Amino acid sequence: MSESVVVLGAGLAGSEAAWQLAQAGVKVDLFEMRPGRSTSAHQTDQMAELVCSNSLKSEALNSAPWLLKQELRRLGSLLLDAANAARVPGGQALTVDRGLFAQWITEKVSSHPLITLHRQEVDRIPEQGIVIIATGPLTSDALARDIGRATGADRLYFYDAISPIVEADSIDYTIAFRASRYGKSMDSSDDYVNCPFNKEEYNAFIDGLLEASSYEPHIPEDKTPYFESCLPIEEIVRRGRDTLRFGPMKPVGLTDPRTGRWPYAAVQLRQENLRADSYNLVGFQNSLKFGEQARVLRLIPGLQDAKFVRYGQIHRNTYINAPTCLNPTLQLKSDPRIFFAGQISGVEGYVESIATGLMAGLHAIACVKGNEPRPFPRETALGSLCHYITGADPKNYQPANITFDLLPHLDEAVKKQFKHDKKARHAEVCRLAQVAMDSWSA
Repeated sequence: MSESVVVLGAGLAGSEAAWQLAQAGVKVDLFEMRPGRSTSAHQTDQMAELVCSNSLKSEALNSAPWLLKQELRRLGSLLLDAANAARVPGGQALTVDRGLFAQWITEKVSSHPLITLHRQEVDRIPEQGIVIIATGPLTSDALARDIGRATGADRLYFYDAISPIVEADSIDYTIAFRASRYGKSMDSSDDYVNCPFNKEEYNAFIDGLLEASSYEPHIPEDKTPYFESCLPIEEIVRRGRDTLRFGPMKPVGLTDPRTGRWPYAAVQLRQENLRADSYNLVGFQNSLKFGEQARVLRLIPGLQDAKFVRYGQIHRNTYINAPTCLNPTLQLKSDPRIFFAGQISGVEGYVESIATGLMAGLHAIACVKGNEPRPFPRETALGSLCHYITGADPKNYQPANITFDLLPHLDEAVKKQFKHDKKARHAEVCRLAQVAMDSWSA
């Protein structure tokens, strides 16, 4: 195979796509604009840097995120190998040391003999050859304009926010306690640090949050379009004083050892790295001014003396209207030599981005070999993800995470059989996905 493939972006999707191509004997020109030009969210020049959470979601058996990861492992995902190598305790979630994760991938990808890494910005889609666009939600303005031209539609975007991180030794463990919700953990350890509130403390925190000032996003609209699954806490609380208590601050399944009862509300902190010297506030993404964050977040019991490694931030996520311009193999309808992968293709989440990168890589390999790319079966998590992003209603399109709602519904007879057993229904969906993957791989 003499034809090389251009991959734009060395994030999660681009790194995975480049690796799949190179492992199949295809030469890759991988372009990454950092460090020459950074973004509002990245802090390093490493490939596959995680800018939001450090969690790759649930590893619970027969859950939708578990199914997607199982399919990726079966297909030889480099990035899931990296996640296993950089894993830190996180209950039933696959959580990683983000520094080690990015370093591991950077070393693997940059040292592959068939991958040439170019540290430079690309402002236009190459006019010849197979191209995978995986520039992510923070695509540069110049390239985004050219993508808008190629897709024939205005680019869409929403605003996303990231959670703050605190130093571990600044947490007051006379108040905070270690526990996983309902005691569920992959290795029976207490993987989360929990900061419990009584009613008075919760109300004082809410008052402080409502009074705090936020940064104003620079957008040409009156209303900021946030992604509903990643709302800033100040946006959530505007919907009602108790919304946080039934959202990221829900106390269920957490027994405060000081009282022997569930607290009125709780903030969970998750380990950031293998050294366990820093923790992120789970679900506490926000766009508050840094000084306001320090003031308000120190109202959390156990964090009154918190030292911040990183404050929460807000940034723009750009994505295309995939249902109008992509086919189920992630190829541009108007120019099939161009593939899209990662969050710019219209998925939300780390694993989903990895998945589209892997699929775009495999489909590009087929094109290099002169074959027609084969979509993944609808019954699989991979196929269902592509079915959503290319078949959703384009008028109300918003990126999606993998959930069982995206997979085909069970037959009525099967649903009736498992009517009162949700776990059994999910296990059956996963079994059917496995059967479909077996058939596709044969």
